[in-house]
Amino acid sequence: MNLTTQHKKIERNVTLLSVGAFVAVAIGGIVEIAPLFWIENTIEQVDGMRPYTPLEQAGRDIYVREGCYSCHSQMIRPFRDEVERYGHYSLAAESMYDHPFQWGSKRTGPDLARVGGRYSDEWHVQHLINPQSVVPESVMPSYSFLSDTQLAAVDPAADLTALRRVGVPYTDADIENAAADLFAQADPNASPGNLAERYPKAQIRDFDGDPARVTEMDALVAYLQMLGTLVDVNSVTAQEELAQETGR
Repeated sequence: MNLTTQHKKIERNVTLLSVGAFVAVAIGGIVEIAPLFWIENTIEQVDGMRPYTPLEQAGRDIYVREGCYSCHSQMIRPFRDEVERYGHYSLAAESMYDHPFQWGSKRTGPDLARVGGRYSDEWHVQHLINPQSVVPESVMPSYSFLSDTQLAAVDPAADLTALRRVGVPYTDADIENAAADLFAQADPNASPGNLAERYPKAQIRDFDGDPARVTEMDALVAYLQMLGTLVDVNSVTAQEELAQETGR
């Protein structure tokens, strides 16, 4: 019996075909899944990564609430055209504290994985109030209401506690000071305490141009200005090249 005859026999027998398909899928699944049980963490740690500050987390929640992720991905793929336009390709560790992550490939607007520090706070505020005033061809709607909406934080400590339960390493001090940290980061008249020590590279200032109050615009701009600024990608690249040379 040649291979063609055997193949036809399997194709014509539903039971044999089902068993064969099951075996093939089972083997593939075991090969892909089983090694994960012996790996403590599938994400390589990189220096600089930290959880979001309460204000940044509030801004991220607004970002998700308004559906910004529908037009702006946060994942720079390792292709030359993307790296030249947006910067160093995204690292898995940069999304390790995201629940949910903001990856994707749908881009009506540019990728925002490394938008932090590229524009001033004033530019972001103007862009959110009237996108076409800074990018004439933009199809983005206005989010001017963010400047008029007081930031309402129901229970920042509860938010951080929930995130800690899914693996984000917030400390007891972070949770205890969550409410104070939330407003202190954007209020130039408030004392930030040791916020900068607990959240390295946290940017502490008035973000929306209105120091008299903390608005949703403050939170969203604080989040945008943080994106891509925590990890020294040049250092990571050097470590990758060293590892490749050592492995040769």
